[in-house]
Amino acid sequence: MAKSQEEKAARVLQLEAEARKANAEAAKVEAEARSFVAKAVIDEMSMTYSQETEEARRAADEFHLIYRFSGPVTSGSVGSAMDKLTEWHRRFPGEDIEIIFNSPGGSIIDGMELFDFIVDLGNRGHKVVTGCTGMAASMAGILVQAGTVRWMSRESWYMIHQAAFGAMGKTFEIEDTVEWIKRIQRRILEIFAGRSNLSVAQLKRKWERKDWWIDSNEALKLGLVDEIRASGLAGESDEG
Repeated sequence: MAKSQEEKAARVLQLEAEARKANAEAAKVEAEARSFVAKAVIDEMSMTYSQETEEARRAADEFHLIYRFSGPVTSGSVGSAMDKLTEWHRRFPGEDIEIIFNSPGGSIIDGMELFDFIVDLGNRGHKVVTGCTGMAASMAGILVQAGTVRWMSRESWYMIHQAAFGAMGKTFEIEDTVEWIKRIQRRILEIFAGRSNLSVAQLKRKWERKDWWIDSNEALKLGLVDEIRASGLAGESDEG
């Protein structure tokens, strides 16, 4: 009788152990299932994020090699532009590049460095499109002329005027500076005349002692731009 009780007790213990083992295995399977579901959710979220990130990258200006030059023309802004344009030239030789200006102008010396740089990009096989939104005043208007193709947005403005410099020193030093400024102004006039329907004499009469503001329609008529765009977005031309 005692042996039978012991056998029953042992059997109960065995069944309890087997039940605990089965529960543990079930819990393990359930945990693995939860982990699998969680991983699938994370993978889906990661894939969605990667797709959105890639879509954003492809929609950005840099993917389309569009550089927006906003603010004054300074050594810093010119240096930043040249660094990025140099990178694109080396990574994407011969690809089209677009530079959009919204600038009040600034340093003529720094601006002329960027002008030569843009022209050189064209000579190295790039089609360089230059555009203007807002305004391209003073040096910025000159920079637009460096492009292979030039455009303005409908409601933007050009402003052309004589070069402005400060001069200090002895009389002969001031006279030398004035002569240098005249030579710079001559070069600027030749740049505009070479890219427009205007002669140097006509340009000179227009800019002497004043700021000459030009809207998009007039700029197109004078040959200072090649097209008018309804907005600053690529391909939205509106030449009518």
